[in-house]
Amino acid sequence: MPLELVTVRCLQDNYAYLLHGEAGTALIDAPEAAPILQALRDRDWSLDAILLTHHHADHIQAVPELVAATGAKVIGAAADARRLPPLDISVTPGEPLDLLGEPVEVIEVSGHTIGHIAFHLPQSAMAFTADSLMAMGCGRLFEGDPAMMWDSLSRLNSLPPQTLICSGHDYCAGNGAFALSVEPDNVALQERLAAVDAARLPCAPATLQVERETNPFLRVTELRDRLGLPEADDAQVFAQLRQMKDAF
Repeated sequence: MPLELVTVRCLQDNYAYLLHGEAGTALIDAPEAAPILQALRDRDWSLDAILLTHHHADHIQAVPELVAATGAKVIGAAADARRLPPLDISVTPGEPLDLLGEPVEVIEVSGHTIGHIAFHLPQSAMAFTADSLMAMGCGRLFEGDPAMMWDSLSRLNSLPPQTLICSGHDYCAGNGAFALSVEPDNVALQERLAAVDAARLPCAPATLQVERETNPFLRVTELRDRLGLPEADDAQVFAQLRQMKDAF
């Protein structure tokens, strides 16, 4: 059976995620303690592990309070350990990790930050991508460059299409408006935005297939000619899109 997934809204627009199975409960990212602790109490769950994707404060600032309250072990990237809370388990992309009895693929997704990682659980068909691949968008390039982020998105885009992409923020309005400005005749995008507006569908998570159909940063092949870049490679088209989004 796949692990149970609970999306927890935190702060103004962050998402944290609880995973629960027979072996216990894990949290991906820790933006705000109160709603996470409440979600645990509501379900009478303990917390065994906290997995961190990157060092930005809105993803790690609740770790001390959560550890004090639950005793959870903290897991994060060895390469970014100096900027993360104290780690009980340091992980490196490509090395095996077991979580709640399931194998986890740790994926290098630098670009938004250097050392950003994503967690892919193939048995449960989920990927926790935080501020790399996001709902109808991708993270701003604070530390990396376009080529680096394109490589990261390409790795995530190689996952099975049914993989549930669990991203770090509800940026649906801004990302959706930009996507529609780039590709106004995209019917799948129009339908996704209409469903969100009608409160019938949350912004995230969504399957990778849905992102492939609606996220301009995964649609460089479809958008190359529209952007007037017929001879550009994929990374160059992505760079143009990211520049456009930054100015949007």
